[in-house]
Amino acid sequence: MRQRFWIGLAAVLLVAAGSVTAAVIVYVDDHADFHSMQREEAIRAARQTEAVAELSIGQLSSAAAFFQAESKLDSHDFRVVADSLLRQDILRATAFIQRVPAAERGRYEREHGFAIVEGGPGEQPRPAGARPVYFPLTFVAARRRAERALGYDLASDPDRAPFLRRARDSGKPVATPVDELVLGGSGVIVYRPVYRDGAPTATVAQRRRALLGFAAGSFLIGSLTNPADEALPEETEYQLHISKRIVLGPREEFDDAASARLRFADQTWVLVVSDPNVPDVSLPLLLGVIGISLAALLGTLIMSWSRNERMQQLEREASHDSLTGLKNRRRFEEDLRAAMARSQRDGTTGALLMLDLDNFKHVNDTHGHPAGDRLIEEIAGVLRRRTRESDSLARLGGDEFAIVLPRSDLAEARVAAEAIAEAIRLHEPEHEGVEPITACVGVAMFGSDPRIGFATLVAEADTAMYSAKDGGRDGVRVFDPEAIRDELFDAE
Repeated sequence: MRQRFWIGLAAVLLVAAGSVTAAVIVYVDDHADFHSMQREEAIRAARQTEAVAELSIGQLSSAAAFFQAESKLDSHDFRVVADSLLRQDILRATAFIQRVPAAERGRYEREHGFAIVEGGPGEQPRPAGARPVYFPLTFVAARRRAERALGYDLASDPDRAPFLRRARDSGKPVATPVDELVLGGSGVIVYRPVYRDGAPTATVAQRRRALLGFAAGSFLIGSLTNPADEALPEETEYQLHISKRIVLGPREEFDDAASARLRFADQTWVLVVSDPNVPDVSLPLLLGVIGISLAALLGTLIMSWSRNERMQQLEREASHDSLTGLKNRRRFEEDLRAAMARSQRDGTTGALLMLDLDNFKHVNDTHGHPAGDRLIEEIAGVLRRRTRESDSLARLGGDEFAIVLPRSDLAEARVAAEAIAEAIRLHEPEHEGVEPITACVGVAMFGSDPRIGFATLVAEADTAMYSAKDGGRDGVRVFDPEAIRDELFDAE
C-alpha cells in the first residue's frame, strides 16, 4: 500500500508539474503572440502613415520642380499648383518663399504690393532691417486664413532660419519640430529648396548660389496620423514621439506597448501602440494551481490549441470572405490604398477592375440561394486562375468582385479584363440546370494622376462597370470621362 501511495503521489506530482508547465507555456505563448500581433499593428500603422506622408512630400517636391522651371512665378501659377496640393487631407497650407537680395528689396515690394517685415514668434511685425538677403513669404495658400503671412521674413525667425539653411545646403526636404505654425495651427513645416533651372547643384557652394527660394508645406500632426487611425483596430491607443517628446496621444507612458519607426522628410519619428486586448492570465495560473489531474493537463493543452485556432480564425474572418476565401472589402481597401501609395512613390501605374455578374439574381430566384452560393464559389475559382500572385483579388459582397493590378499599364489591364470576362463566359456551372453566366468589368487606372484619391478611383471603376452593363452586358469598359459624358448625353 505504501508503495502504491508513493507511486500515486509521484503520479500526482508529475501531473501537477506537467499542468503547471503547460500553463506557463500557454501564458508565454499567448503573450508572445500578443506582442507579435501588437508589433505588426504598430508597423502597419507606421508604414501607412509614412506612405501618405511620402506622397504629400513628393507632391511638394513636384511643386518645387514646377517653381524651378518657371522663370517668373506669378500668383495664378502658384494658385494652380497650391490648389492641387491642398486637396491632400494632411497638407494644411503651402507657400512659396522667395530669396530677395537687399538690392532687389524695393522692386520686390513694389511688384507684390506689400512690405517685407521681421519678427520672431509672439512678436509684433516690424520693418525689415539692413540684411544682405531676405526670405519673405511671397505666396501663401491655406485651409484657413493666416494672419501676418505675406511679406514675413522667415530668415529673421530664429526658430525657422536654421531649417531654411539646412534645406538650402542639403538640397532635400527638411522638417521643423512640432511648433505653432505661422500659417495657423500646430504642426510641422517642410521646406523644399528651389534652385535656378539648369544651375549646377552638386556642392553646397553651388546650391547656395543657385537658390531661388523654398516651397513650403505645413502639416497638422493630427492630420498626419489619420492613416494610423484607419490602420489600427478600434480601442487601440497610440502616441507619436518626435525627438523623444510625446506630441500626440496620452501623456502617460504605455505599459507593454509596441513601437515602430517612420520617416518624415529628414526626421525619424516613433509610433507607440498599446492594444488593450492583453491575454488573460487568470486561467493559466488557475490551471497551474489546481492542475493535479490528467483532465487538467489535457484541458490546458486543448485550451492552448483552441485559443490559437480561434486567433487564426479571427484573423481570417477579419480579412477574408467566409464563402469564397477571397479577401473582403476591408482588406481590399487596405491593399488598394497601399498599391496607390506605392505607385505614386515608384512612378508606376496600376489598374482597378470592378466586376459584377450579369443576371445573377435570376440564378438565385430560379435555382435557390445554395445554387447561387455555389456559382459564386466557382467564379471565385475562375478569378483565382486568371490573376497573378501579385494581384489583389477580393469579393466586395453579393456578386461583386474587385481586382487590383499593380504595375500594370492600360493595355495590360484591358487584356486582363477581357481575359477574365471570357473565362467567366466559358465557365460551365456545376449545378444542374444553371446556365453559363457573364460579367461586366470596369477598369480605372491609378498612378498617373496624383490628385485621384481612393474614393474617386473606386467611383471611376464603378462608373465604367455600369457603362458596360448599360451597353448590353458581358463587356469590358475602361473609364473615360469624355465617353461617359457622351453616353449620359445620348441617354438623355
